[in-house]
Amino acid sequence: MPKIKEKLLLTLYILLCVPGVASANAGVPMIFLAMPTLGLSIIPIIVIEAIYLSKKLELTIYTAFKTTTLSNLFSTIVGIPLTWLLLVFIQMLAGGGGALGLDTTLSKVLSVTLQAAWLIPNESDIHWMIPVAGSVLLVPFFFASWWSEYVMSKKMLKGHPAQRIKIEVRNANIITYALLVFWPIGFWMLT
Repeated sequence: MPKIKEKLLLTLYILLCVPGVASANAGVPMIFLAMPTLGLSIIPIIVIEAIYLSKKLELTIYTAFKTTTLSNLFSTIVGIPLTWLLLVFIQMLAGGGGALGLDTTLSKVLSVTLQAAWLIPNESDIHWMIPVAGSVLLVPFFFASWWSEYVMSKKMLKGHPAQRIKIEVRNANIITYALLVFWPIGFWMLT
């Protein structure tokens, strides 16, 4: 068994340390645009969701803020990055490591939609590709946030029915994700 671990570590070391073929056309990993946006938005998101949950679940404002703060930090630090990694993995498995085709408007839209996690390099269309990909990613990120925030909230609010927590956390996320869509729209308007 130790020999296998040594070989695995050596292989990993070689893969990480030996440079491969470098390319300036590596595309845009959207997580590097999404995370700063979420970081800038987290305080308003926590406030909105705390106010909503305090009313709907009849929580004290302290409990609502504590619950939404911890659950949103968990979803932002763990849920969203894991979802993005899963999307990149699926994209690569599905042959998304290269351009799907950028010849027609339909192929461009399909390419950006199916390859939203890691955009293909296309400098002439990047001004609209980033906001479209950002909007597309809000859908899986919504579900990741809802699930991870529900799991955290359920643990923290043991005296409340799980089904009610699930519904209200979903509704709170619908409100905040409806507001988050203004980030890609704003980016598009500024470019």
